[in-house]
Amino acid sequence: MTGDEEVEPVGELVRSYVIANGRVLPTAEDFSVTTLVTATDRASQNRMLSPESRAIVDLCSGGFLSVAEVAGHVRQPLGIVRALLADLAESSLIHTRAPVAMAERTDIEILEDVLHGLRTRFA
Repeated sequence: MTGDEEVEPVGELVRSYVIANGRVLPTAEDFSVTTLVTATDRASQNRMLSPESRAIVDLCSGGFLSVAEVAGHVRQPLGIVRALLADLAESSLIHTRAPVAMAERTDIEILEDVLHGLRTRFA
């Protein structure tokens, strides 16, 4: 390799601990992969956010997304996204909500009775 050649950077230029400001990562209970987050009205007016936090706020402005979806869209590790979300939550720039609980399974006999009743009435 001669001194005239340019070296092209490969991979990340900013390390994860720099993005998280050296912050201790929150536990999985604080922001599980299924926790839903959305941006508040104040978030769009805040101009003092890091580029990564701004990307999360912009992404969550359209409605609720899970923590896992946010991490996938911004292409950051889940732990780093949790740390950024914790910072945004402390600043009241995002709302969090527990995921929607799974629905109970309906008894198949009830569904068959309803179907039979509909067929009898409209057939």
